[in-house]
Amino acid sequence: MAGELTLSPMLSDALVILGAAGIVIPVFARFRITPIIGFILIGIAVGPYGLGSLVPEVPWLRYITITEADRLTPFADFGIILLLFAIGLELSFNRLWQLRKLVFGLGSLELLIIGCVGAAFFAYVSGMGTTAAIALGFALAFSSTAIVLPISGTKTPVGRAALSMLLFEDIMIVPIIFILGALAPTAANEGVGGLTTTLIQGGLVVLVLLVAGRFLLPKLFSQAARTKNPELFLSASLLVVMGASLATSAAGLSPIVGALIAGLLIAETEYHSEVETIMEPFKGLALGVFLITIGMSIDLMEIWANLGEIAFAVVGVLTLKAIVTGVLLRMMGARRSTAAETGVLMASPSETTLIVLAAATTALVIDQDTAQFWQIVAAIGLTVTPLLAKLGRVIARRIEPIPELDEDETDESRTIIIGAGRVGRLVADMLKVHDKHYVAIDSDPDLIERAARDGYRAIFGDAARGDALSRLGVETAPAVVLTMDEPVLAQRLVSKLRKEHPELLIVARARDTDHAAELYRAGASHAVPENLESSLQLSEAVLVDIGVAMGPVIASIHEKRDEFREMLEREGQLEHRPKLRTSTGEA
Repeated sequence: MAGELTLSPMLSDALVILGAAGIVIPVFARFRITPIIGFILIGIAVGPYGLGSLVPEVPWLRYITITEADRLTPFADFGIILLLFAIGLELSFNRLWQLRKLVFGLGSLELLIIGCVGAAFFAYVSGMGTTAAIALGFALAFSSTAIVLPISGTKTPVGRAALSMLLFEDIMIVPIIFILGALAPTAANEGVGGLTTTLIQGGLVVLVLLVAGRFLLPKLFSQAARTKNPELFLSASLLVVMGASLATSAAGLSPIVGALIAGLLIAETEYHSEVETIMEPFKGLALGVFLITIGMSIDLMEIWANLGEIAFAVVGVLTLKAIVTGVLLRMMGARRSTAAETGVLMASPSETTLIVLAAATTALVIDQDTAQFWQIVAAIGLTVTPLLAKLGRVIARRIEPIPELDEDETDESRTIIIGAGRVGRLVADMLKVHDKHYVAIDSDPDLIERAARDGYRAIFGDAARGDALSRLGVETAPAVVLTMDEPVLAQRLVSKLRKEHPELLIVARARDTDHAAELYRAGASHAVPENLESSLQLSEAVLVDIGVAMGPVIASIHEKRDEFREMLEREGQLEHRPKLRTSTGEA
């Protein structure tokens, strides 16, 4: 019939996904519950094992269900790629280099020990064949990058430990799948040779991306920025992440490796903040699609029919991984609270577990029934990961309680100091001298414990995430002082605070005058370069001690500050002349 509207399956699936996002995100946010659980529950409800199974009897349900999970797989894969891209944007090559011992030390030990213990259990206790036991043991050893890192972040001790292990796991995906292929009954003798070839090709592709990216990306984004066209900026961002992912995929590596490298390269440019902002909605929606596909793989009837075995398997996997990860962290010097929280958070299997199980099934290493059983176990483990995160925090606080604010003082208007280290404590000392209220926040439990023991008002929290500053009353705070020695994080925090609180006094510690100019451009009220102030104080001390009168010395120091102020205005291309030091005045 002419003019009849036919709703394609792809369009129907898109409507279900967008409807789910429109329901899940605001409802779960209202109850302060992570939407991760909501998306997985939506997947269970609308998937082929939920309402989708009723479509033959109730045809109209096809408009609100997804009966073929495979149609969503490309979108789910894209979500994981965007997630790794976003993680790369939050990192830098310098920070990644600092994590190298954790990545290749802690990460390799965690994967090897859990994989071997799991393989030994399946081989000697369950009576499984050696090859199948190895495949299953290492498949379950993986943890979920897509779910764990959005929960833990990358800047807290727990986040750094989790990131290190997850990075190593992502690196090992391809070698493990190659090894499974080599161990398969139908494998040819060139399995090891194929692995070597892939690693060489992958290494060359990564090298080309690193070299070309450093030269080409600044020019690409500079041209996009000059057009002042957000669509072009978005297109450039997608071009970079997809191009890098396709390049590593063509070389035989995982596409997420290319996505991570693309993020790291853009993080080194001045356009990283704009890219991060413009990609955020797409990352969240694509990740939601991935989580819906996880929920769609859960067959509630199958779970009910094998409830005892599945519950035992889930608890066994979570317990083994939590204990091994926690013990390894303690052996490497982590705090008890950090080790416990990270161990519980990393206990669940991963989306990679499903990939490895599928590869093992294709290679005839694992039979179909066994793979299906453990796919259900992995899906349940992914579903409960947010609950494990909460449980881990509870256990960590019971093991090592972190000082909290007294309730009778939480409504005070007070200066917020971000960073409880040497500089932050000195700022707190000066505020106390003048009877000004303050609170310090830091994501390092060691610094918080030390500060609280020495009598400072300090609490644990990550100022860059969530509503941590809102809970401290940033809306009424007379000032926020950033004292951390992390230039990129400081610049992002300043930009975020200035956008959310245009009238807020923001005083930031700068590493040098170049960093000070960046902080002023981001919106800082005052930026204090460490090297400049220390040099001026040294000059003042030596001039006074060799006999120069105090008045001329102070005057010359003020002149030198004025020179640097003019230089910052000129080189930083600022619209106003910045102040290198807050002027004194009446309180």
